[in-house]
Amino acid sequence: MTKPIEHALVTGGAGFIGSHLVDALQRRGARVTVIDNLSTGKKENLPETGVVFHHGDIRDGALLQNIMKDVDVVFHQAAVVSVPLSVEQPLVSAAVNETGTLEVLEAARQTGCRRVVLASSSAVYGDDPELPKREKMSFCPLSPYAVQKMTGEYYAGLYTRLYGLETACLRYFNVFGPRQDPSSPYSGVISIFMDRAAAGRAPVIYGDGEQTRDFVYVQDVVAANLGAATADGAVGKAFNIGTGATITVNRLWQRVAELAGVTLTPEYQAARDGDIRHSVADIGAAQKDLGFTPEVRFEDGLAQTYAWYRNQ
Repeated sequence: MTKPIEHALVTGGAGFIGSHLVDALQRRGARVTVIDNLSTGKKENLPETGVVFHHGDIRDGALLQNIMKDVDVVFHQAAVVSVPLSVEQPLVSAAVNETGTLEVLEAARQTGCRRVVLASSSAVYGDDPELPKREKMSFCPLSPYAVQKMTGEYYAGLYTRLYGLETACLRYFNVFGPRQDPSSPYSGVISIFMDRAAAGRAPVIYGDGEQTRDFVYVQDVVAANLGAATADGAVGKAFNIGTGATITVNRLWQRVAELAGVTLTPEYQAARDGDIRHSVADIGAAQKDLGFTPEVRFEDGLAQTYAWYRNQ
């Protein structure tokens, strides 16, 4: 059984994943409210009409409670998403990723919101050599960012058990697609590679480039969020959101270079603290409980993403 989404709040809704989620919610006929402090999000990512936008911070509990009064589902996407930045500034990232998440959950409880879907991360698994990553594996965080996402999951579970607030956590693997900002060195590797290829500049690869990643297209991540917001089987659980397939970072650059028609040798630098060597998702639980099946082939998503970057 599924429940319809009548009025959704998307935190971080002007960002990469959040704005695609806003588009999908509008297509479903839901009312949509967005809160974003625009530190990384952009208003131009949002539709010109039909969205109520609040320029604000998720650490502002009074503001959250005010805008959440008749919301039935919250999609909590707002975060400091950079592993390296969390290593450099753990207090800054914790203020958003831990305290901010707690403010969102508390506002939802106080206003009678039905369900909160939280964006978590595969980073919670750390470098456990067991592959693929399964939801029942122990946490082994290697960075403050991973600890912060782990803590958010614990809070979500407590709010379900203590207060009856329906929650579901989605452990994103490596999400990619249009609107991912390449301007920061902390952006996703695909967006940075796309930007470098379009500009005819060689990329920097940290480590030997043989680390593997499970890349999932943003359209599929949006579908997972909608499933987590509506399926009864999602409540109180965490789900891996990936594809179950991997590619090395070296091969990824080769694919991007082929799309761009460039021949450039990457610059290799030392591996970064907190980076994980190998990562791939077991998505069986999401398939069973959310009806989640990735539909966009990696090659097709990569081509669509490059077409978008080329036009920027």
